[in-house]
Amino acid sequence: MLQRPSIPQTNPPLPPKLTLPTMYDLPSEDPEEPGLPDEFHELQPQLLSRTLRLVNYTSNRIFTGTDINLYYDVNHPLWYKRPDWFLVLNVPRLYEETELRSSYVVWQEGVNPFVAIELLSPGTEKEDLDEYASRDSEVETTLALEKIASYESVENNHQGVKETPPKKWDVYERILRVPYYAVYSRYTNRLRIFKLVGGRYQEQTINPDNPRYWIAELNLGLGVWIGEFESITRQWLRWYDSEGNWLLTDTELAMKELELEQQLRQLEQQKRLKLTEKLRSLTDEQLKALGIDPQELE
Repeated sequence: MLQRPSIPQTNPPLPPKLTLPTMYDLPSEDPEEPGLPDEFHELQPQLLSRTLRLVNYTSNRIFTGTDINLYYDVNHPLWYKRPDWFLVLNVPRLYEETELRSSYVVWQEGVNPFVAIELLSPGTEKEDLDEYASRDSEVETTLALEKIASYESVENNHQGVKETPPKKWDVYERILRVPYYAVYSRYTNRLRIFKLVGGRYQEQTINPDNPRYWIAELNLGLGVWIGEFESITRQWLRWYDSEGNWLLTDTELAMKELELEQQLRQLEQQKRLKLTEKLRSLTDEQLKALGIDPQELE
């Protein structure tokens, strides 16, 4: 008969942060699914992070996670989900203000994600969309709809009955209560936004001809942009501001500043040429009266 390992308790009991595994104790990768599923899953989260500009939060008070383990259940500390991208507000950029994170452990951090984004892959539609998934999957696939890592199952009771982790949808909606959940398919370029209302996700209306959604709490919008990122032109998820302008990456900002400097230099040069032409129309006496040596204009 299998038994759970017991954790010594005190009176009063210690909080989960002190008794349950920390970021250093929990695995940061799924040994059965090493690496990223495709290049899009690597590039799209980069664009989301690099265009994120929050007015009410400094960069050292937010955390954006990309395909790292998100541990969510104090009763099952080995259970985790692995969002393609998520945003947490009002937490230190570094774990305990000192170190880069290898995972995000809710009972250690004390703050749940505010936005979670999933990028549909072959076989993940049911996991990502639950009852909102279409009967005919957006992507034909023979892959299994759900794979549970060997170390995710724990003993439910002394009889050895095993529990299985809840679906990703249930974790975001019922356990973590993530206020905004977005799902994007690069195969259909469809963006779907779900907002937590009364404890349940409600799908928000999005214009298919101009897929954008404004998140008032962030003073930021998420939409589908057509353009070039990392030398690849396609449709991407991207943040936009209150005026509807797509927010720039750090590289784009640097290029824009360089272009502005070049434009200013050109304007200054044009002004100097015009002034020189005007001065050349004056007589030597007039130039000398202005304190200008006529030879300097030759």
